[in-house]
Amino acid sequence: MERAKASVKTEVVEVIEEGRELTQEILDEVYVDVKNHFQQLGKSLELAILGQSMKLKNGVVLLEVMGHVQEEIAQKMKPELIKVIRELGKVKPFKIELDLKEELESERNKLYTSTDKFNFLKEKHPALAEFQRKFGLETDF
Repeated sequence: MERAKASVKTEVVEVIEEGRELTQEILDEVYVDVKNHFQQLGKSLELAILGQSMKLKNGVVLLEVMGHVQEEIAQKMKPELIKVIRELGKVKPFKIELDLKEELESERNKLYTSTDKFNFLKEKHPALAEFQRKFGLETDF
């Protein structure tokens, strides 16, 4: 008993992505429209993230986020952000990476009392010292 050999024909289909390569100029052009998209959807947390820096480096968009809360939100918004940028800029697929920036603690002591706050403001705005002297202002009641 002889088996018939079935010939399997394989065809390689090459998918060509339409569009242009993403550049910083294209990213800057569509930036306002991207922000408008999220604003129309009422996504204020995402808008806060988009208020940070968004730069293109080696074909990857670096999205700056402050702290772990923004990092979680940015992870969730990445697919939608990529889709919106691709549609508006008519660009090829690209990746977004997050650049986590920690909020720096100030070296000064925390300002707890009214006197501490007022003294800090006097350093920033020397005219307050003149107002304090002229009007007899006191911070402690």
